Amino acid sequence: MECRPECGACCIAPSISSAIPGMPNGKPAGERCVQLLDDARCAIFGSAERPDVCRDFMPDIDICGNTKQQAIDTISFLEVATHSPSLLSKGSMNETE
Repeated sequence: MECRPECGACCIAPSISSAIPGMPNGKPAGERCVQLLDDARCAIFGSAERPDVCRDFMPDIDICGNTKQQAIDTISFLEVATHSPSLLSKGSMNETE
């Protein structure tokens, strides 16, 4: 599977504990990564500055589903299932952009 155009769910839904350029402490679940461009592409894709967790993530139908919202819902569910404190404090998430 290839990334769905204009999705970016993997740059919004999960928490990322690694430093990201512009986000030195990583990002909480549900917060849009500062490196996510308006067209939902990563501004640092292919760069050594891109965190390993981002580089290692591969799109998969079981995670990404058929829509951006399905991807956000699945990744958000996985955050809760792994007891991510940043998501548990925010409650459920829906991307409305």
